[in-house]
Amino acid sequence: MKRARTSQGARRSGASCRFHSKGSLAPTLRQAGTETEMTGPMISNDVLSELRAALAPHGVFLRGVVGFADDETAPVLRDGRAARSVVLLGNVGGSIWPVFERWREGSPDRGGENPLDTWSKTVIEPVADLFGATAYFPSDPPWQPFQQWARRAERLKASPLGILIHPEYGLWHGYRGALGFAHVLPAAAPAVDAHPCDHCPDKPCLSSCPADAILPSGFQIKPCRAHLRTREGQTGCMAGGCLARNACPVGAEYRYSTEQLRFHMAALSL
Repeated sequence: MKRARTSQGARRSGASCRFHSKGSLAPTLRQAGTETEMTGPMISNDVLSELRAALAPHGVFLRGVVGFADDETAPVLRDGRAARSVVLLGNVGGSIWPVFERWREGSPDRGGENPLDTWSKTVIEPVADLFGATAYFPSDPPWQPFQQWARRAERLKASPLGILIHPEYGLWHGYRGALGFAHVLPAAAPAVDAHPCDHCPDKPCLSSCPADAILPSGFQIKPCRAHLRTREGQTGCMAGGCLARNACPVGAEYRYSTEQLRFHMAALSL
C-alpha cells in the first residue's frame, strides 16, 4: 500500500515571521484515493482549511496527514474505533513562541511545571472537540509514535543529533500534538524527498559539539548532559542553545530566538 503524504508550504524569513496565510499544507491537496486505496468516507478539503484557520492565531501549523489502511495499526479514537487519519500539528521555526509567551505571562503560575505541554493542550483540545476529533500529545500516554508519523507524513529522516531534519525548516520545527479522525482525509505529497544531511559535505554539527557527543553510532546523551552541567556548558549551550544544532546550515532562517532556545534548554533534566 502506498501511504498518504503531505507537503509543506509555510515560509518564514528571519524575524519578520512571514508564514503562509493558509498554513503549511497550503498547496492544493490531492484526494488520498489517488495515492492509496482505502475504503471509508472522505472529508472535504474544507475541513483542513478550517483546521488551519482555527490554529493559525496560535502559530500552530498543519504539518502532515497520515492515512491508515484496514490492516494497519492505528491510534484509538475516543469512541474506541481505530483512526483512519491523523493530522500532525506543530510549529515552524518560532511560530508559536509569541502566543505561548503571552499566554504564559497571563497565567498565575506561568503555566506550571510543563508550560509548553499545558499550552499545547489548551490550544489543541478545544479544536479537537470542535471537529469531533481525538487529540494526541507527545507528552501523554499511551505514547503515540509521533516520530514515525512525521517520517511517514513528511518523509523526514534523523539528523546526526537524532532530531528529525526537515529539508526547509532544518532542525527548527516541532510537533505539539495530533488529531485523529474516523474518516480518510486528503493528503499532498512532500515537495522535497531528499535527506539534507546527504548533501551537506562539511557537516559542521559534527565538529561543533564541545562534548564530542555526536558519533557515527549516534547521539550520545550522557556526555552531552555531563557537559551541560559544567561552567562551559552553562555559558555555552545552556545560554544560547545547542552549539551543534546552531551550526546546522539547513533552515537557518527558521532558527529559534535566544529566549526560546534558553527555555528549551532549561527544560532538560540534568
